[in-house]
Amino acid sequence: MIRALVIDDSAYNRVTISRMLESHHDIKVVATAVNGEDGIKQVMRHRPDVVTLDLEMPVMDGFAFLRWLMHNLPTAVIAVSSRSSDRSVFKALELGALDFIAKPGGRVSPRLEEIQKDLIGKVMQVVELRMENLRRRVAEDEGPAAAVPAAPAEVCAGGIELVAIGCSTGGPPALQHLFQNLPLMPVPMVVAQHMPPAFTRLFADRVNRLTHYNVREADDGMMLEGGSVYIAPGGLQTEVRRVSEGLIARVFSSSHSDIYAPSVDRLFSSAAESCAERLVAVIMTGMGDDGAQAIKRVRARGGRTIAESAETAIIFGMPNEAIKTGAVERVLPLNQIPDAIHRLCAG
Repeated sequence: MIRALVIDDSAYNRVTISRMLESHHDIKVVATAVNGEDGIKQVMRHRPDVVTLDLEMPVMDGFAFLRWLMHNLPTAVIAVSSRSSDRSVFKALELGALDFIAKPGGRVSPRLEEIQKDLIGKVMQVVELRMENLRRRVAEDEGPAAAVPAAPAEVCAGGIELVAIGCSTGGPPALQHLFQNLPLMPVPMVVAQHMPPAFTRLFADRVNRLTHYNVREADDGMMLEGGSVYIAPGGLQTEVRRVSEGLIARVFSSSHSDIYAPSVDRLFSSAAESCAERLVAVIMTGMGDDGAQAIKRVRARGGRTIAESAETAIIFGMPNEAIKTGAVERVLPLNQIPDAIHRLCAG
């Protein structure tokens, strides 16, 4: 049984979210709270397994609550974002939130129940959460910012012409760490991060501001250029294709059979077809098995493969499933992945 605490200043939201959670037989709402200050009292009293957290509240907002929680009693948190705080969810993830979900229609909405399936799915992830890894990462993120690496050479000495990266839960802070610590590479990088539509563009804008890379959301037909990172749009599929001028992104609608949009399997498979042995595929934190099938294709065509280790992955599901295929060459903690990519490209 997963014991949940619901924190929201709206009585309607507290009741609705509690009802949605308790519709699942493995979730019990042990308490609710009206703001962060009340939330601290309820956490101390009930010691929940997971907290759903509104970010915009009076008295003490969600960010102050998160700071207190991660320093005093680290607990899984799902941020529940209103449209006005969309950009703030990435700050919440940096402060230690496991994942986030967007309220449809604003802070108080009769459409709130539309998120029920997604909310329950995210709460159920706590059974696979490596809380110590999350706590350690938050502590490390409070250190000094990484120095900006020098500009890249025009040609990749190692013969690599593309880096493809796949991740899900825990991915946004991990990706930010990766690009802050990776010297500018003379190859393009394409990222499939499981994330809702609209948030991928906001995420790209954020990483663009905080790193030395030129980061943007991928558009259909866009040429892939060295020193740039392309974030696959949420809700759509992104693949890599070769044309006479080089590599381009192909962005198109998902089919009803697609479980993930964007799909790491689709990205990796198309990249392997287009680049063969000149591809580096990296799979990082996330729940499920997206990317595991395609990483076998990457390796079969001579591409290089890396997976994040259990030592740092917030949720080890995706990396573990990839490792089980036998197609992963190197299993590394997050802080060693930038150097591994650099060595493969510079080699």
